[in-house]
Amino acid sequence: MSRTDTAPLAPTDRTTTPDSPPTDRRSNALRPYALLWRREMTRLRHNPVRLAMGLVTPLLFLVVLGTGLDAASSTLGKAQLNDYRAYLFPGVLVMSVQAPAIAVGISLVWDRRLGVLRQMLVSPFPRSSIVLGLALGGATTGGIYGLMVLSVGGIASISYTPMLLLVLLEMLLVSLMFTSFGLLAAVTIKQVDTFQIVVNLSMMPLMFFSGAMFPPNGLPGWLDAVVKLNPLTYGVDAVRRTLPGPDSLTSEQTRLLLGDWNPPVLAELGLLAAITAAALGLATYRFSRTP
Repeated sequence: MSRTDTAPLAPTDRTTTPDSPPTDRRSNALRPYALLWRREMTRLRHNPVRLAMGLVTPLLFLVVLGTGLDAASSTLGKAQLNDYRAYLFPGVLVMSVQAPAIAVGISLVWDRRLGVLRQMLVSPFPRSSIVLGLALGGATTGGIYGLMVLSVGGIASISYTPMLLLVLLEMLLVSLMFTSFGLLAAVTIKQVDTFQIVVNLSMMPLMFFSGAMFPPNGLPGWLDAVVKLNPLTYGVDAVRRTLPGPDSLTSEQTRLLLGDWNPPVLAELGLLAAITAAALGLATYRFSRTP
């Protein structure tokens, strides 16, 4: 008896799609970084008021506070700074990259609240690329602010030499460190109001206890310990020693000393890079566990 209830199986198509070329794989791996970086640049381009207002506070510190204390430089104690504006400029430069870098963390908190973060999480890209892409965007934004402040460095007797390119690289590292701190706070704190309070209470002491406003040596015991434990102290000192300008930037009275040792600039930058890597790694780990 013949069987008519079954039909012959169609021949299986054994052709396989060739693997994507290595160049395509690399471009796909870099795509999330590029997309998130471009997102931050688009936000910056479409908000010129934010860009302009980012210069107000640094310039007020430099022009108003710097000029006022410059007139009273004879009362500044052991440092005897002849040009306080030049001494203040590195701290103002670091201050200029602080706010735009931290803004990336705020935007991540808002993305979570508005549901944008959920769309990112369902994308095929690894979650680590989201954190690193946001970090690169924030660091670039901070670098742009730092470049704008560098362009008016003549107010503080800063010389326009190729050394400023090295200073700009240092500012990118400091900006990346601030962005890493902001992202770490953003993946830990869920509420926008709480995030802003925590960031404001954290960032302001970092600036004031970094040697940006006063020489880091000859301080009372407790204040000396706080300044030396502050990672931003080493960023400000590295920028101050790299900037081409008056002798007040590199004098014996104003340089950072750990006991009798003056840490080299490369060691200070290495410390900042290690702290940045640790903060980014922890932020990536916590973000990867986001439900």
